[in-house]
Amino acid sequence: MKFESKLPDIGTTIFTVMSQLATEHRAINLGQGFPDFNPDPKLLAQVTQAMSDGHNQYPPMPGILPLRQEVAGKVQTLYGRAYDPITEITITSGATEALMASIQAFVKPGDEVIVIEPFYDLYIPTIELAGGVPVVVPMQAPTADQPLYRVDWQRVRDAVSPRTRMLMLNFPHNPTGIILGESDLDALEALVRDTGIMLLADEVYEHIVFDGNTHQSVARRESLAANAIVISSFGKTYHATGWKIGYCCAPKALTAEIRKVHQFMVFTVSSPMQFALAHYMQDPAPYLGLSDFYQKKRDRLHAGLSTTRFNPLPSQGTFFLLADYQQVSDLPEAEFAHWLTTRHGVTVIPVSAFYQDPGAPGSNHQLIRFCFAKQDHTLDAAVAKLARI
Repeated sequence: MKFESKLPDIGTTIFTVMSQLATEHRAINLGQGFPDFNPDPKLLAQVTQAMSDGHNQYPPMPGILPLRQEVAGKVQTLYGRAYDPITEITITSGATEALMASIQAFVKPGDEVIVIEPFYDLYIPTIELAGGVPVVVPMQAPTADQPLYRVDWQRVRDAVSPRTRMLMLNFPHNPTGIILGESDLDALEALVRDTGIMLLADEVYEHIVFDGNTHQSVARRESLAANAIVISSFGKTYHATGWKIGYCCAPKALTAEIRKVHQFMVFTVSSPMQFALAHYMQDPAPYLGLSDFYQKKRDRLHAGLSTTRFNPLPSQGTFFLLADYQQVSDLPEAEFAHWLTTRHGVTVIPVSAFYQDPGAPGSNHQLIRFCFAKQDHTLDAAVAKLARI
């Protein structure tokens, strides 16, 4: 059969490739971003209870109301934005589906969508499937004097054209670990005011922000929230990435369009998980304590890497940490990640994989991404292997 691929340049994701390589070589997998430990037993017990209580059939298309009410209460408490749980919050099949449904709902053929590079690999394929045109704006890469990636908001503004439909945001940022500050929200407010651009804010790591900082959600500013779709993830927050349950918050008119796509993409998501999450969210302690939980793991990995020839960079949020390997090798990042897995038994993700052209010299800064959402003994075992290099 002859056919023309809708995604001719897309292959298997780097996460699948590296995880398979880790399995083949029995390497310690600090690449793909998922915990190697279970959710809270209380949450697991509530799923079982929900099944026993008969919550095993289709729930409402936008999600069960008690869960949407819990999300609304959390968002208002943390960010001061009141979303109507009936008309402005939708429970989705992970943040992935929320992103896909949002882009399909609003991006038409020929529309431009600004993407800040490096970026999560989902973004460009979803834009292209909608017929949109991704416009990539690179961050400033780390230097010895400035060890964090930085967004040049003037370059973002310069990328706006009459065809621009949307700006994709991802903070706390995967893979770089940077977060937004008040000045960033100021720059975004000016951009939205002057252009009317829509924001698609991927905030799945909202509860993992370190060193006493606060997550600066776009929901905090009325002028931003009015033009924004804000997406988050129960999987990232409650160590249950395999459940694939997320949500999106948006003004009523935007939500109505997203739900048109959502109902035909998945219709709805797992009923017992929703009831369990609604019950579990009544206690805010798990998500309020998540930053401290992961900061200990970040500090553990950072301290361990500091005893090796790898140079860990600061991580302001997420459960990822970057490190440069200039003292180890001059290989390009993808080759180095392969070598590290096959020769030394530790799997990481090359940061170049988050660039539009991973093989380009400008995409390779001798940086690799570690995931520290792992048990302490897993992190220690990986550091022990790295220390022998």
